[in-house]
Amino acid sequence: MPKILLVEDNEMNRDMLSRRLQKRGFEVSMAMDGRQGVEMARAGGFDLILMDMSLPEIDGWEATRQLRAVPETRTVPIIGLTAHAMAGDREKALEAGCNDYDTKPVELPRLLAKIETLLGGP
Repeated sequence: MPKILLVEDNEMNRDMLSRRLQKRGFEVSMAMDGRQGVEMARAGGFDLILMDMSLPEIDGWEATRQLRAVPETRTVPIIGLTAHAMAGDREKALEAGCNDYDTKPVELPRLLAKIETLLGGP
């Protein structure tokens, strides 16, 4: 069962997305801000990270840069998520170290396809 770390400060988004992912066979752990997300990710054991880019404490851009700077999380796939998609955000997310990028509200089939691609298949 693949383990996903969901870093999301909005309780409703966190609840909805975690339940939908769990129904599809993923084990989901949750962090409520960027600092907690970095700490949990560095503690290890995750196959993929879903990173909201607009977070308190440390935003998703900086949290991703921090995760890419250390050996234990350098290769864990990260998908950046944002509700305020602006021109250039995808490029900015990739430059920060995200492997992929998606917009909110999340379209689950599209997000699942990205997760499966990064994890090496269904």
